[in-house]
Amino acid sequence: MALFLSLLLILLFPSTNADWPPSPGYWPSSKFRPMSFHKGFKNLWGPSHQSVNHNALTIWLDKTSGSGFKSVRPFRSGYFSASIKVQPGYTAGVITAFYLSNNEAHPGFHDEVDIEFLGTTFGKPYTLQTNVYVRGSGDGKIIGREMKFHLWFDPTQDFHHYAILWTPKEIIFLVDDVPIRRYPRRSAATFPLRPMWVYGSIWDASSWATEDGKYKADYKYQPFVAKYTNFKASGCSAYAPAWCHPVSASLFRSGGLTRQQRRAMRWVQRYHMVYNYCRDPKRNHALTPECRS
Repeated sequence: MALFLSLLLILLFPSTNADWPPSPGYWPSSKFRPMSFHKGFKNLWGPSHQSVNHNALTIWLDKTSGSGFKSVRPFRSGYFSASIKVQPGYTAGVITAFYLSNNEAHPGFHDEVDIEFLGTTFGKPYTLQTNVYVRGSGDGKIIGREMKFHLWFDPTQDFHHYAILWTPKEIIFLVDDVPIRRYPRRSAATFPLRPMWVYGSIWDASSWATEDGKYKADYKYQPFVAKYTNFKASGCSAYAPAWCHPVSASLFRSGGLTRQQRRAMRWVQRYHMVYNYCRDPKRNHALTPECRS
């Protein structure tokens, strides 16, 4: 009888630990079809440092150049994702990114939503940085909204799926369908609402990427390689009719997260978040009023 009760408790209340997140119970990546790279994207810069083979994209950085790509269409909301694998070893100063931006349409006053792998040194984990810039907060005097994580797996060993869900009400960052951050719209002043394109890139950010610029890119370890596949970009394009309904990352058509998804996100933030801009006492939170909400 005692054994039966123990098994029943395990089934009803599964334990969690810092090794692996609890199931989110919903897998939004399964709801959207993958596309070939050439159908949805094009080279933006560094064409000699980019190759496509069987819909898998490889981009690399050496001392001559990095590389970047861009979606063919702009979007006003949607689900955007790719499976990514980054390089092991010494990668300090190197950024591998997947992000939304309208910096070409609004230079000096742009919006941006980032997923960035911050390169590292031997024996230390990658940092996954999420960030939101609104109406020029990424231009000139930077006002970032960074949350950073050390993932519960090694992103150099295999492909994992990284996604941004952006609607007029919220931004949700997901890793392998586990929500790691939700950025709700508090006001128009703190939320990106203008159409954006999907981008990816690898580039040298030695001035800040690794431990605030302490460690720089060392080109004796070049080339620095990043691989992308399983691209998805689904939602309302900038040219879609007004009745186009934003997609959701949960069972709720209106958006938000289920209780099980929120539980998984709390687990990630409890065990794997290493920086939250709202909790940084050195930041001027008058510039980030959403932190007071």
